[in-house]
Amino acid sequence: MSVVTWTIAPEPFDSPAAAQLWRAYYTEVSDRWYLLYEGHRTDPDELEREIAARTGAELAPPTGQLLLARYDGTPAGTAGVRLLDAERAELTRVFLCEGVRGKGGAARLVTAAEDAARALGARRMILDTRSDLVEARALYARLGYQETDRHNDDPYAEHWFGKTLA
Repeated sequence: MSVVTWTIAPEPFDSPAAAQLWRAYYTEVSDRWYLLYEGHRTDPDELEREIAARTGAELAPPTGQLLLARYDGTPAGTAGVRLLDAERAELTRVFLCEGVRGKGGAARLVTAAEDAARALGARRMILDTRSDLVEARALYARLGYQETDRHNDDPYAEHWFGKTLA
């Protein structure tokens, strides 16, 4: 009997695996929003523009880090961290492919991101999410994140969270 394992390691934001997961993540959250509010999937041209425009360069050392999760060796998810100032880091791009959800990867990714934020010198992690991303909000609450006041002007953000990093 083989044991399936999770591994999480830093990954260049522009590697082929990171690019593939970014495309999957952005497609899912964009389509989810458009289906909910406008009754259709994202226009393909808009999708391509937005994916290309958001390279993830802010998730590169020395002030950021992209983590890539592999499930049994296959790229399966990401989490990104970027320093906002001397005290705070932002958690972003938390994503798992649909086929591996419910197998413990999300909590591992967020915990690894918290460790990466600490290594960058952060004492607090903040993030934002949308109301329709109920799974994400439940995950963050389960991991000790508390809802806070708005901390950015992202037009799609509806919930803001923070956690002190011990």
